[in-house]
Amino acid sequence: MPKAFPPEFRRDVVAVARKREAPIAQIAKDFGISEACLHRWLKIADTDDGIRPGTTTTESAELRELRKRNKLLEQENEILRRAAAYFAKEIFPKMMYPLVEDLAADGIPVAVTCRVLGFSKQAFYAWKSAPVSRRELDDAYLINAALDIHRDDPAFGHRFIADELPAHGINAGLNRVARLCSQQRIWSVFAKKRGLTRRAGPPVHDDLVRKQFTATAANRVWLTDITEHPTGQGKLYLCAIKDVYSGRIVGYSIDSRMKASLAVSALRNAVRLRDPSGTIVHSDRGSQFRSRKFVKVLRDNGLAGSMGRVGACGDNAAMESFFALLQKNVLDRQRWRTREDLRLAIVTWIEKTYHRRRRQARLGRLTPIEFETINRHATAA
Repeated sequence: MPKAFPPEFRRDVVAVARKREAPIAQIAKDFGISEACLHRWLKIADTDDGIRPGTTTTESAELRELRKRNKLLEQENEILRRAAAYFAKEIFPKMMYPLVEDLAADGIPVAVTCRVLGFSKQAFYAWKSAPVSRRELDDAYLINAALDIHRDDPAFGHRFIADELPAHGINAGLNRVARLCSQQRIWSVFAKKRGLTRRAGPPVHDDLVRKQFTATAANRVWLTDITEHPTGQGKLYLCAIKDVYSGRIVGYSIDSRMKASLAVSALRNAVRLRDPSGTIVHSDRGSQFRSRKFVKVLRDNGLAGSMGRVGACGDNAAMESFFALLQKNVLDRQRWRTREDLRLAIVTWIEKTYHRRRRQARLGRLTPIEFETINRHATAA
């Protein structure tokens, strides 16, 4: 069964098609999709933007989410129904943890009760062994949330963590967050503290590539890295994933911020379009590639991580060569007024020129698409 195209790729193709710089059939051919598929994407985009009537993608997603939420609420209601008598006690909410013990004695797991009532299991067991003050407990909640946020993206300092805390149900002032982060030594990997020498973070993977940028088949070795370029609205960041076998960019993501989610989106887009199993994904030691989210996506899809040395560009030279081509052919050709203009230029060059027009000597003067197609048919035969 064919894999669905990533939403980011679909948005970019629709944006190029709406500019009407070429016939629809030619645009569909340039991006490697059928004309009917492009018409369907345009129809969905028009519905989402309110140009034509119909149920939007957002509304459909909301309906699915509401059904899922309704099912979850029915399960949680059973716990709250049994806990109603306890909530009526005068000691609530001063002392809530005994409720967890009461429900656990009746056979309800501690983890389920803590999730429904908004507790963490760690905090409950800490109270059980040594009760603490409310202030200390609130600080513990904040520190746990800050550690989770920083683990997801080590580039976050206390200011970014303070911005993310409301999404975790915690409201705290910037000074309090800064104090607790300083006590726990939760700092951005880019921070420079006086009297503190900061080194690059430890690698989470061994170097499995060792500058051997060759592969005998597709989806054996992928390379990834992040590049940036300024525009009139600020910097734009591109994370691309390249298959060493054909040189094809199998996944990419573009955003205005260099967060861990940028690398995660690029990897998920690549996995969605390919069928990797045991593929080596090689990168540098950037915090985005050492983040917990990126490592989790690797593990969940059966991929093997690989990392080069600190400050050794040669350890990822094949990926750097692609960014050099992009710099020469797109980024440095003009001053880019908006991020959207640069984004569409990057996408068009990758899909139309690099994949389907630019022939490479190491591929026998074939384009990446031609090389993969010919060898796929030969392997099948």
